[in-house]
Amino acid sequence: MAFKDLPEHARPREKLIARGAAALADTELLALLLRTGVAGKNVLQLAQELHERFGGLAGLLQASPEQLRGVRGMGGATKRAELVAVLELARRAMAEQLSQRTVFDAPEAVRQYVQMHIGTRPHEVFAVLFLDAQHRLIVLEELFRGTLTQTSVYPREVVLRALHHHAAAVVLAHNHPSGSIEPSRADETLTQTLRAALSLVDVRVLDHVIVSTGRSFSMAERGLL
Repeated sequence: MAFKDLPEHARPREKLIARGAAALADTELLALLLRTGVAGKNVLQLAQELHERFGGLAGLLQASPEQLRGVRGMGGATKRAELVAVLELARRAMAEQLSQRTVFDAPEAVRQYVQMHIGTRPHEVFAVLFLDAQHRLIVLEELFRGTLTQTSVYPREVVLRALHHHAAAVVLAHNHPSGSIEPSRADETLTQTLRAALSLVDVRVLDHVIVSTGRSFSMAERGLL
């Protein structure tokens, strides 16, 4: 069903024009991008299915074209390409923001950016945000991948990547697929090990962020650094 076939009060486009984008729910904004549904499923229902299947916008931001293809109504290359392009624009906009502002000015944006990349992964991922002398983002790199519960992180590789990017500081990050965001004793030990290793090349560890779907934990904010 297309937008024109929906009741006027339920049309996201008209609602956006009348009240602004902030008045729309996540699924309504998605419906605007999708434009049409499929047989037996109108566009709002398709948007709702995408939102639920991927665990919200954060999960959808990480969806691959192959994963989107598995949703009925997203088999068409054009619709899928348009959605992937918008999701990539969102990631790049966040990266651009962090490249222009010190991370101390945007701690919430840092956590959101990490969540966009690894928050809903089914396996553990260890990533590092490399920062310049003004603590602005140079790049985020996923360095190590693990199983559902653990990953192996090699301090030497983190140091080499920091030197490669001429980084002055880093923010460490990893996800907890279990959903818990509390740091384990191993997480705290790893943080101190990396902090010591990076200090040898004058690179500061500013934070270690732990994320899961829709949740985040900052070791710096909890006084663990």
